[in-house]
Amino acid sequence: MSRQDFDFHRFHHYYSAHVDTLQNVLFVAPVLLFSVIAHEYAHGYAALRQGDPTAKDMGRLTWNPIKHIDPFLTIIMPLLMGLASNWRVMLGGAKPVPVNPANYRNLKRGDIIVSLAGVATNGVIAIAATLLIAILGLVSRVAPFTHDTIAILQVMMIYAILINLALIAFNLIPIPPLDGSHVMKYLLPPALSIRYQQLARFGFLILIVLITFGRGALEMWMRPAFIAFSLLLGTVDGMVLPRARELFG
Repeated sequence: MSRQDFDFHRFHHYYSAHVDTLQNVLFVAPVLLFSVIAHEYAHGYAALRQGDPTAKDMGRLTWNPIKHIDPFLTIIMPLLMGLASNWRVMLGGAKPVPVNPANYRNLKRGDIIVSLAGVATNGVIAIAATLLIAILGLVSRVAPFTHDTIAILQVMMIYAILINLALIAFNLIPIPPLDGSHVMKYLLPPALSIRYQQLARFGFLILIVLITFGRGALEMWMRPAFIAFSLLLGTVDGMVLPRARELFG
């Protein structure tokens, strides 16, 4: 094959696209895994504080990732989201921690606190990641030889902000059994609330349909998360290294 027969430009485009895909997955996967585990750990810890030791007794109050991996939420859903967004956004979850609301000292208050503990933790992570971007930027000024390493860490923190804000918005979708449904059910009349909670048996199917065919509606729901992402990142924009901007794309 002569040089004229081989399209080097097309090869470069194909190669670069796959390198970028792998790079994004390597940046996103560990951040996503940590974030969803922290989310579920927060549920279990909040339940324990409300009087329910179920998660602790079943060995789920742990940071061991193997205990939290769910085939759909942790593997399939992030892959679907990644494919739909050209691997820029991988959103998923961990296996829900088991809780027994009957053990809560106050059923309604305990249910709401436990349900919102996960998204509250994601909010804390997003703020902490924002602060870490600034701290890392300061370190890079003192030690310029760390630029490459710090650029990678800053990109991971940028993804941490985006992912955790997206997890907040996603988990607040009022589709049983997502966290938002545990608040919504108390806002409905009792008879309607019972029927609403029965949707939980179809929850995963509804989510698959929403992710696959309801992209427009999902984007509208997630828009506040992306606005918050821009606002948080804007507070530390001057501390982000040029190399980190390049890697984030």
